[in-house]
Amino acid sequence: MNTKNTETPKNWSLEALEDGRMVLNMGPSHPAMHGIVRVLLTVQGERVIDSDVEIGYLHRGFEKTCENVTYNQCVPYTDRLNYVSPFINNVGFALAVEKLMGLETPPRCWYIRVIMSELSRLTDHLTCIGANAMELAAFTVYFYLINAREALYRLTDSAAGGRVTPAYTRVGGLTRDLPADFKRDTAEVFKTVRRNLDDADKLLTRNRIFYDRLHNIGRISKEDAVSLSFTGPALRSTGVGLDVRRTAPYLVYDRFDFDIPVGSNGDNYDRYLVRMEEMKQSMRIVEQALAQLPDGPVNHPDFNVTLPPKEDVYGNIEALMAHFKLTFEGVKPPKGEVYQAVEGGNGELGFYIVSDGTGRPWRVRVRAPCFALTGGLSQMIKGGYIADIISTFGQINMIGGELER
Repeated sequence: MNTKNTETPKNWSLEALEDGRMVLNMGPSHPAMHGIVRVLLTVQGERVIDSDVEIGYLHRGFEKTCENVTYNQCVPYTDRLNYVSPFINNVGFALAVEKLMGLETPPRCWYIRVIMSELSRLTDHLTCIGANAMELAAFTVYFYLINAREALYRLTDSAAGGRVTPAYTRVGGLTRDLPADFKRDTAEVFKTVRRNLDDADKLLTRNRIFYDRLHNIGRISKEDAVSLSFTGPALRSTGVGLDVRRTAPYLVYDRFDFDIPVGSNGDNYDRYLVRMEEMKQSMRIVEQALAQLPDGPVNHPDFNVTLPPKEDVYGNIEALMAHFKLTFEGVKPPKGEVYQAVEGGNGELGFYIVSDGTGRPWRVRVRAPCFALTGGLSQMIKGGYIADIISTFGQINMIGGELER
């Protein structure tokens, strides 16, 4: 038995032993870390002196999983990269495969893909602002914005048949066309969204507490943001107006009139303002796309690319064979490699695919926007208070599925 005196000396102090610094774990069980991210903090009192961000507690294995299934079977996995804006993920992957194949989908498909992508951008930003406001104790705002998101979910569900993981696109087109009343329903939903955004704006934008919790917090310079490969609202908050929809237009974005909002301070408050304005611009795009929406098919006519109609499968041997081969073997792009980027909710979302000529991708890699943003978190929280981590982490809008792929 150890009889040595283990009592703490009366003159003992943490400062004497550790120079006044403490090492703390924040997450993954911390509610603001979403059960995924762990931040190892070195603090001096309430100030963050240094930090080490660990991203790896959500093991999705997206890229390797996609290399073991057919191209269309990858689509449900793209939903889970960013489950708050899944349609954008669907569209980005389908565009990459179609680019590899030199395939052009019908014009109606282009417009519908834009519409669903912008509705997804709305749900992404609503979730980001609503959740961050709630984490800063603005609980009423959360209900307003999630009410708007729920209306949008019901709208997109009517088209895709799925709320959170719709898997709506296919290589060469879509799973189905829009419902007959979609334009009318969208107009009604946008009334709800705009009303709820106005409520949130009145509660937050000029709120002294909210402003003080975000202004000059999590600040990053334009040069550092570019160096860290930031994209999306986090980059645009610094004054860099980079948006894939404008700088490298895809689908029919070049046919619409919309603005790219930018900030100047590179802080959490500017990121909030950029997202609020982007939601208004997304609704502008959807309304223009619905007004211009052409008639016609939504899928490529080649049955080596898209499934034949089910009624043909039941009564036509060629259609039955095409259905069987496409289901089990998948589309077969030629050998080659391709990179396709789209503007995701949090920035540039890019898919790099290498084909070996078979029905399964030989390599899949994802340029996920949240990965770069989370990589810059340490720099953004350094020198701030522990409590400020909540607003900064919320405003980079980390999505776990994009980190651990």
